[in-house]
Amino acid sequence: TRLTRRAMRAVIERLGGEPADCLAGLVAESERQGFRFVRRLVEEWRSGANRFDRPGEVLFAARSGDDVIGVWGLNVDPYAQNPRTGRVRHLYVLALHRRAGVGEQLVADIIETAGSRFSRLHLHTTSTAAARLYERLGFRPTLGAPHHSHALELEDPA
Repeated sequence: TRLTRRAMRAVIERLGGEPADCLAGLVAESERQGFRFVRRLVEEWRSGANRFDRPGEVLFAARSGDDVIGVWGLNVDPYAQNPRTGRVRHLYVLALHRRAGVGEQLVADIIETAGSRFSRLHLHTTSTAAARLYERLGFRPTLGAPHHSHALELEDPA
């Protein structure tokens, strides 16, 4: 028999202060899986290189009870010529909570949040599973684009 997990609803909150305080578990697990981008998020925050503080930028965590189970950020895309192009950054969900609807909830939240400021979203992933999730939620592959693997057109907020 196949075990099916019920879709869970995580509590999404905007992060402020020092994200390392609540992201240590995500950093550790992501590195065990060979990913460095969650640690890079923390390091860039500490150094001031990326505080998600320009207009339209946000950094959110997903919680289940007291535990942070996911994170995502949204920046102005530094590679795009258009300041109304956003970049989805550092989306990570703990393995235990994958395939339970948390990733879909986070991506839907990204799209909703981005719609007030951006007309297009870019992201880069090398993960086949992540690409399937993004594509299921409307992102399209952008073959040959040097700085992103997927894009999503949004209604123009202007």
